[in-house]
Amino acid sequence: MKITFLGTGTSQGIPIIGSNHPVCLSNNSKDKRLRVSILVEWDNYTFVVDCGPDFRQQMLRANVTKIDGIIFTHEHADHTMGLDDIRPFFFKQGDIPLYAHKRVFKSLEKRFDYIFTSEEKYPGVPTVITHEIKNEPFTAGNLDVMPIDGLHHKLQVFGFRFKDFAYLTDMKTVRKEEVEKLENLDVLVVNALREKPHISHFNLEEALKFIKRVNPKRAYLTHISHHLGFHDDVQQKLPDNVFLAYDNLQITI
Repeated sequence: MKITFLGTGTSQGIPIIGSNHPVCLSNNSKDKRLRVSILVEWDNYTFVVDCGPDFRQQMLRANVTKIDGIIFTHEHADHTMGLDDIRPFFFKQGDIPLYAHKRVFKSLEKRFDYIFTSEEKYPGVPTVITHEIKNEPFTAGNLDVMPIDGLHHKLQVFGFRFKDFAYLTDMKTVRKEEVEKLENLDVLVVNALREKPHISHFNLEEALKFIKRVNPKRAYLTHISHHLGFHDDVQQKLPDNVFLAYDNLQITI
């Protein structure tokens, strides 16, 4: 299984428009972060987790030529607003499978009503196949995927376990029974927004405590704000088995 970090930034990305913050002015490519998303590939399958405003750029940069589906963690704009850019895949492949909580589909139906309508569709509009995710395993390709239920402040969100890899973003609270689903991981990816506490995201301290609790072989931090600091500086402070993810990073499990 190969994982590509398509984006590792928070909702505004880094650099932020018009910002003079030192991290936003950095020349280090690892400090330039698109909105958070990953590409998961195994056997002959290619799935994307979340489809934010940078989706088109991410697909071009990673040279993705086909997708077998998009799996959504939740409905916030930085995770969903690239949906219209599935059109090239639709033109080549036909209907595109989407996997999400039923509440997420209701949000998408409002924002992208022209995609979800069944009547008088505008020519060129993509068509999708919807698969509702509940808090139970579901099949993506030939793989059973385990949802990990959590809270993003008061909003329900899903993380996902693919074999011995798990991806959690926009998490603030994870119940004990959900943490138990994360035993014996090779790799855990979890959000770490900044050092200061935040109402709806793990800060760095919380993320590291969560990693220690789960005890994967190695862990990567994502959904990173410019307030966390320069990539190279932060990496030097992390435990030996914890790494700051960056855009275009690829790992194999």
